Amino acid sequence: MLNLYITSAKHGDGKTFISSGIAATMQSLGYSTSVYKPIQTGGVEINGFIQSPDITFIKSIDPYINTHYSYMFKTKAEPLIAAEAENEAIDIELINGEYSKLIYNSDCTIVDGDSGLLSPIAAAVQTVDLVKRMQVPCLLIVTPKEDSINDALLSIYTAQEKGVEIRGVIINNIHQDCPKTLLTSITRVIEEYSNINILGLMPYLGEKVIPEDLITGILNGIDIESIFKVKIEKLEFSQ
Repeated sequence: MLNLYITSAKHGDGKTFISSGIAATMQSLGYSTSVYKPIQTGGVEINGFIQSPDITFIKSIDPYINTHYSYMFKTKAEPLIAAEAENEAIDIELINGEYSKLIYNSDCTIVDGDSGLLSPIAAAVQTVDLVKRMQVPCLLIVTPKEDSINDALLSIYTAQEKGVEIRGVIINNIHQDCPKTLLTSITRVIEEYSNINILGLMPYLGEKVIPEDLITGILNGIDIESIFKVKIEKLEFSQ
């Protein structure tokens, strides 16, 4: 099944950027694609309605991608804290049920996580518990920084301890002046200490992302077939 949970160790590593890129790419290859945002924190109020900034970004990349969320909070905090601040409880069974409906009606479903795997979302429940309940493999996003190795290994070890599959790691938001030695070190150490492969390098595309540039970056920089563990014949005609 072409389903994937996108996670990272830190906010700002580009989960939604990669989610939208993979979704738009799969859509361009002819697969009906959904992006599911189980929990959105930091919702923005516009004309009296709370809107998801992440879903808004996804729609700006491809308006035909099916999008859905279960919980929306204005509070910008970890999901449990945001829910408590707004007097609402997060039900992982509700999330799992809505995810099951989406995967039934889509060829490909990308779950855009709001936080890291250790983030609490309900009493005695962390994000990794939700991912395990959904039975969906993870793609881990990191940025090329000095502490990325530690962050990546912590996330990988957490997933493995809980029995959650990590398909691979994407190094995202690579600026032109990023030292090649840093990229080489991050790749080598993560793969050596976790046996999880780096499956893609994504360049920084600027403040305003052009959809065509994002899709091209995904096709050229990310191993889509390894991410989904399938042979995608349509890729041969797009490259």
